[in-house]
Amino acid sequence: MAATMSPDEDVQRLLIQFRDEAGESLGSPFDVPVTITPDKLQLVCNALLQKDEPVPLAFFVHDAEIVASLEKTLAGQTVETEKVLDIIYQPQAVFRVRAVTRCTSSLEGHTEAVISVAFSPTGKYLASGSGDTTVRFWDLSTETPQFTAKGHRHWVLSIAWSPDGKKLASGCKNSQIFLWDPATGNQIGRVLSGHSKWITCLCWEPLHINPECRYLASASKDGSIRIWDTLMGRCDKILTSHTQSVTCVKWGGDGLLYSSSQDRTIKVWRTQDGVLCRTLQGHAHWVNTMALSTDYVLRTGAFEPAEATINPQDVSGSLAELKDKAQQRYDQVRGQEPERLVSGSDDFTLFLWRPAEDKKPLERMTGHQALINQVLFSPDTRLIASASFDKSIKLWDGRTGKYLTSLRGHVSAVYQIAWSADSRLLVSGSSDSTLKVWDAKMKKLAIDLPGHADEVYATDWSPDGQRVASGGKDKCLRIWRR
Repeated sequence: MAATMSPDEDVQRLLIQFRDEAGESLGSPFDVPVTITPDKLQLVCNALLQKDEPVPLAFFVHDAEIVASLEKTLAGQTVETEKVLDIIYQPQAVFRVRAVTRCTSSLEGHTEAVISVAFSPTGKYLASGSGDTTVRFWDLSTETPQFTAKGHRHWVLSIAWSPDGKKLASGCKNSQIFLWDPATGNQIGRVLSGHSKWITCLCWEPLHINPECRYLASASKDGSIRIWDTLMGRCDKILTSHTQSVTCVKWGGDGLLYSSSQDRTIKVWRTQDGVLCRTLQGHAHWVNTMALSTDYVLRTGAFEPAEATINPQDVSGSLAELKDKAQQRYDQVRGQEPERLVSGSDDFTLFLWRPAEDKKPLERMTGHQALINQVLFSPDTRLIASASFDKSIKLWDGRTGKYLTSLRGHVSAVYQIAWSADSRLLVSGSSDSTLKVWDAKMKKLAIDLPGHADEVYATDWSPDGQRVASGGKDKCLRIWRR
């Protein structure tokens, strides 16, 4: 091995030991030249893993990624050459999402600002909610308007796709929730009304818990969370304990529901009986946003982005098959540890929690100089991105909450961000009227996307990686492709 790797004999050598993210060692220690590159490490590591298909890997030494060579990464660190050096390997996404580079369609139709845009779990459908009280569905094969769903009598503030992609829920400022069929644009069932103030957030029960996608949670300015039975068209449970507006609700994959509020707390509820399990305290101001480490896998359900086709199709199979597929995907992403939760607040900070186990935070994440508008875990759960009114996006370690870098380039507040399915790219929309695509590995701007005439409020990246959609104050929905 040594003879083939280093014809040059006077290169310094080190003993290294591969370990996985959990710390389990792979093979025994062996010596390599310090000039070894990630490509060579990849060959050795894949040989030791003995997989049929070699997987792309990233390598880390003391939390620093080996990008050019081991030597360059170790340059700033003190290393005892007598000791065995642990190199952590991380499997990366097998597929690659290419950055979007151009606007392929600018779709007019909404007569007021576009407040929300969302792709369905497979990327087959695109929906948008607007201040003009309508929800619109767009045909992605032709990139043209398809249906206009009318029924709301006030601004549509929140939309959410069921994880099977067969229903879209929308909530408005008039405190009503409608369900729509994306195939026809028609309303499903009756209006879900009961909240006394506007709807701030909607979230469906995960597919692996119930493949019928029957239950929907809603958060409201009235301080309550409601769980709706969408088949019967009635409210199943009302969860009350928050003393002010509930800003965000997340339905976790282990039977817990999380809610954040302007009362500065996050509450953890048991979904089957609505019991309050614990209250997470720490923020000094309104909690605006939350993200679960499992969000992406819960959003996509039984759909595997690596198997995406050019023309997105709904996932086919019986309910039991879909449930199994979703369960396998969830278990794989969740791993051995319970899901993690990150919260962002008007107090300029983020907190990382393990809400199923502990009411104390793992980490208080500081650095932003203005309120935090949105926070998201990358699909592979390894990174957290936060968007703020301080014009920056910050990246943090998804496991420890440690600060990694700031992405600067926007000249005004950053409103919304979305990850590509392979966790390598991030898109952001800002009040400076641009979208920007960032390379999370290189930690720098990849592509600047001007085109909107005014502030960009909403942005989403389709789970199949094909498109980015954005909407905002100029009433236009734009679709971006590579």
